[in-house]
Amino acid sequence: MMERQNCLISVPYESHTLTSHFQPIYGLSAQRTVGYEALLRPFTADGSAISPLALLNNQQGDMRLKLDQLCHFLHLNNYHHLSKQDDWLFLNMNPHVFLQARKAPSNNSFGSLLSQLEFPPHRLVIEVLEEAVRDDAEFGSAVAFFREMGCLIALDDFGAGSSNFDRVWKIRPQIVKLDRSLIMQAAKEKRIRRLLPQIVSLLHEAGSMVLVEGVETEDEAYIALDSDVDFAQGYLFGRPQPYLVDRSNAEKVIGDLWTDFDARIKQERKQHHQTLSPYLNAIGYAAVLLSAGRDMEESCRSFLELAQSDFCYLLDHDGRQIGVNFWSAYASPNMDQRLAPLKDTQGARWSRRPYFRRAIEHFGKPQVTRPYLSISSADLCVTVSTSFKLNGSTLVICGDVRIPQRLQD
Repeated sequence: MMERQNCLISVPYESHTLTSHFQPIYGLSAQRTVGYEALLRPFTADGSAISPLALLNNQQGDMRLKLDQLCHFLHLNNYHHLSKQDDWLFLNMNPHVFLQARKAPSNNSFGSLLSQLEFPPHRLVIEVLEEAVRDDAEFGSAVAFFREMGCLIALDDFGAGSSNFDRVWKIRPQIVKLDRSLIMQAAKEKRIRRLLPQIVSLLHEAGSMVLVEGVETEDEAYIALDSDVDFAQGYLFGRPQPYLVDRSNAEKVIGDLWTDFDARIKQERKQHHQTLSPYLNAIGYAAVLLSAGRDMEESCRSFLELAQSDFCYLLDHDGRQIGVNFWSAYASPNMDQRLAPLKDTQGARWSRRPYFRRAIEHFGKPQVTRPYLSISSADLCVTVSTSFKLNGSTLVICGDVRIPQRLQD
């Protein structure tokens, strides 16, 4: 028999009592809650809390399915009574229950449960574990079933274990939930932090919104903002509770984060500009000398005398390299002998590279790239570049600037 306390129900299961907790999910741009994840909280007969995983992992076969369905009824019922907004409910689903949903009898189907509770399907986000995604018609049919019903699909725990983008292409989820391990690693390692915005960008291009789980510190929240993540969930914004949180507290947290983010971005850009300004000025000066007919060695001398400069090179209007790389006295070509096959870059075509495209698009204005691995020096670098005219033809002069090891780790 289910019991109702303060508009919430709890249900018995074997010798346990099952209750719902809800953790808020915030839209970082909207600066408010957009939904809640429903989480199971079981208790023993004497009222002691036990781990949900401990209970779930002890269930086998039909009992595991029965427990999963009971949890769905519990969470949907409680959330429907608590929420008066249009916020989403994120609902975890056992992979087998997910696969068998279409085949369930009509009187015991997921759709009939929603109808019974008068819960709108468009407010429901079905979470599917990434590792449970299978390459077969049965899985595709299950995804289609919930989409036809009107629910959203979220791919859960992306970035944990053997993650790959193939699963994103297969199910085309509206939301991808990044595992906490990604934000933790990004907070510890600059290399991961540089990659995270690219991962988020690729997921956006695949047609998914991105939610990061497990945000516990302001630094992690800053990284989420800097990576253009759409939604965030974690203890910084609210712990799982048997009721819905007061929005005002978390809205203040997010407002303060945005204020800090704007200030930090402004400071980082200022420092970035100060660091690269000598290199941008030097590559611009090289372009002036080259356009006046001076040779590469003379034109690039000022650039190559700067401490972090690696080498200069010249590209024609199609992005083909004219001549060899001109190296700084502080650097050596192909220090990593494993890259020896890439040593000769004469005639190489770099038209796909951002340093060429941006220089062509912004004539005469020095440009700088994001960090990347140089195949010539085997170092992490940025490239500064600018376009100029010589005898009526547009050329681009480029210079690689090595990123110090202390900034890479």
